[in-house]
Amino acid sequence: MDEKITSRDNARIKYACRLSVSAAFRRSEGRFFAEGRKLCPELAKGAELEILFYTAAAAGKCPDLAGLPGQHYLVEDHVADKLAGVPAHQGVFGVFRTPVHTLDEVKAGGRYLALESVQDPGNVGTMLRSAAAFGFDGVILSEGCASPYAPKTLRASMGAAVQLPVIEAGEMPPVIAQLRAKGVECLAAALYHSQPLGAAQTAGPGGVCVVIGSEGQGLTEATIAACDRTVRIPMTDRVESLNAGIAGSILLWHFRGAGL
Repeated sequence: MDEKITSRDNARIKYACRLSVSAAFRRSEGRFFAEGRKLCPELAKGAELEILFYTAAAAGKCPDLAGLPGQHYLVEDHVADKLAGVPAHQGVFGVFRTPVHTLDEVKAGGRYLALESVQDPGNVGTMLRSAAAFGFDGVILSEGCASPYAPKTLRASMGAAVQLPVIEAGEMPPVIAQLRAKGVECLAAALYHSQPLGAAQTAGPGGVCVVIGSEGQGLTEATIAACDRTVRIPMTDRVESLNAGIAGSILLWHFRGAGL
């Protein structure tokens, strides 16, 4: 029988809640918090699950939870309400060790996505999910991006944050320089002085990195200048721009891996 937690003031519950709300605390601890009957088992495939909290109702609906690793704790409903980030929660919560990846893992011939200051967690999560779906080898996030391990980002990515390397870097222009030094062609997504996406070669022998900026500001001029070329998605004049997550997914599909 797993240990039961009946108090909302339990130290483990407080720790998990702090991971949920604080990006700085997640970085300092090297851990993140997630919730969901489907999401937690999916994340456990690519990240070390250290603690699993679940309600009696969730255990009844998902007997497979018993087979997950880590310490397991049965929590009463009012405790689960404190852990939950959404009103209608599913009664399953996990504390995971954060995977660590660096730019040293970037290899010539690979496909990469780089995001500059994309602050919306839904857009970051959507593009992480698309990158995994279309066979990309990693995602690079500049400073100012939404945390890939924030609860909202995790829900949008549906576990993709641990299914491929996610590299949290600093300013984007030096990152682009490192990639180009390895032979990876870097393509900036921008409107001006750009070629239509359909005319862009899918990927050269050195690999490709698609570089996307925020929906409101786009890429900085310094980042555009650091890239090899600039590409755009052809559109009618009925709208000014696409949602960043949608635009990113279109670009990722165009540069998808072989056989997709």
